[in-house]
Amino acid sequence: MGLRWHAVTAISLIYAYFATSRTSVLGFLASFLVAWVVQFSLFAVWAVILYPTFFSPLSGLPEPSGNGWVMGQWRRIVDERPGGPMLDWTNSIPNNGLIRFRSLFNQERIMPVSPQALKEVLVTKNYDFTKPSEFVTGLGRLLGIGLFLAEGEEHKHQRRNLLPAFAFRHLKDLVPIFWDMSREGVLVMADKVLAEAQQNSDEEKLPPKTAVLEISDWASRMTLDIIGVTGLGRDFGATKDPDNDLAKTYNVLFSPSPQAQLLGMLQLFLPGWVVNMLPIKRNSTVGHASAEIRGLCADLIASKKRRLAAKTLDDHDILSVALESGGFTDENLVDQLMTFLAAGHETTATAMTWTIYMLCLHPEMQDRLREEVRSRLPSLDADATAAPVSALDFDHMPYLNAVCNESLRYHPPAPMSLRVSAVDTTICDQHVPKGTRVMIVPLAINRSRELWGPDAGEFKPDRWLPYFEGDKGAASGHAASNYAFLTFFHGPRSCIGQGFAKAEFACLLAAWVGRFRFELRDEKDRDEGKMKIKGIITARPADGLWVKATVLDGW
Repeated sequence: MGLRWHAVTAISLIYAYFATSRTSVLGFLASFLVAWVVQFSLFAVWAVILYPTFFSPLSGLPEPSGNGWVMGQWRRIVDERPGGPMLDWTNSIPNNGLIRFRSLFNQERIMPVSPQALKEVLVTKNYDFTKPSEFVTGLGRLLGIGLFLAEGEEHKHQRRNLLPAFAFRHLKDLVPIFWDMSREGVLVMADKVLAEAQQNSDEEKLPPKTAVLEISDWASRMTLDIIGVTGLGRDFGATKDPDNDLAKTYNVLFSPSPQAQLLGMLQLFLPGWVVNMLPIKRNSTVGHASAEIRGLCADLIASKKRRLAAKTLDDHDILSVALESGGFTDENLVDQLMTFLAAGHETTATAMTWTIYMLCLHPEMQDRLREEVRSRLPSLDADATAAPVSALDFDHMPYLNAVCNESLRYHPPAPMSLRVSAVDTTICDQHVPKGTRVMIVPLAINRSRELWGPDAGEFKPDRWLPYFEGDKGAASGHAASNYAFLTFFHGPRSCIGQGFAKAEFACLLAAWVGRFRFELRDEKDRDEGKMKIKGIITARPADGLWVKATVLDGW
């Protein structure tokens, strides 16, 4: 889109120059403006109405009804939860693997919904589809240009050098650290609940040892500490300190403020560097926060490099493994750390938030999970050295893993992702011109009735358990295809931290449910359909998730 505006401007300048080469500057400006307005109007009619309606090679694909003349499905996309309209279209529009819909100013989007279409986009033709430049420019300030945003050969190089840090043998050694930090965090939470419970007034009518918590804030602070220790070798202390500077910085960065949404919309029409330079408070906030985080990461790298040179570095965190690989410059390592810090803790915190929500809606599942946790793991009050846990302990907890998998299916932390075709290509034999926007929607695929059956819209952990002895379908949730579970994507760009995130998630959830009983504070929140859900990288309840947490005895 930006290149087309550049062409309109260039042609207008050329026209104005030749039309007024011997007249005043005022005549030049007037000629330029007239030429620009005329060209813009003609181009707008072509791009917004004529091309998508009559001339696009994608116009024959199935699409939702009710398109606006100019705004397509934009109003619905904005009003509903991220990925919500796409979920409806996936389950209601007959298709052969692709669905087309129109966004703001009728800009075309195609959405792969069949295993074959997803396979081509994510695996066999993966590098035909890249992240849009405005996406990279916008998120690059939050995440750095690390593995998540790198493309082509640079992505291959980064992934190859980071794989050892996420190898199974390394993750297995991190599980005891995940558990110890989850245990310590829950003890801090319990002390907070008990302290507040003593101050409860009679009007609040709360049970004993109960207090109201905003659960996503606790999840964010605890996961930030865990990724700090296991990823960077630094305990940030966010769990104990609700006013922790780094935690507050990320809370501001990931808040879906109106200014953040406005800048995101402007990046559809203006170059990213222009949007980033606009004198808007959000820009200065992101710039300042990004500089602080980059400085923190640079300090950590310098410290570990000194220890590596002195041959005293024996840490097992991700940064240490990446340093020892020798495959990264200091600047690129900063980008990787920014990616791990931001995306790593935010996605797991979002998963925790939604899991607690679903367990509040299904207290019988919460009780069943608590019974398994307490029967298989040592009490949180036990001395960690005297009662160690291992990855094998969590492997032998089928219902815990089932709840985690089902929550990641039902509420994928990142419900949507966007790609653009970097070349003329095809998907399922459909010609896809260069520059076409491809919307990948884990929320829609993860709840597709075609792939998961008629109960796809139900939260059902038992789908991840064997239905009979020797049932191998439990490993995939009894879905019709492995592409039915899209939370971590697939192929060369699948989430390299999938094993890390799932192990951390299981430890944290076990500790929380083992010690607390959770209930929703407000009955109105029981209707998920009416809950306001927003986000930048991930999607959470916009107003937080407020629950009544009760400290339970006996474990």
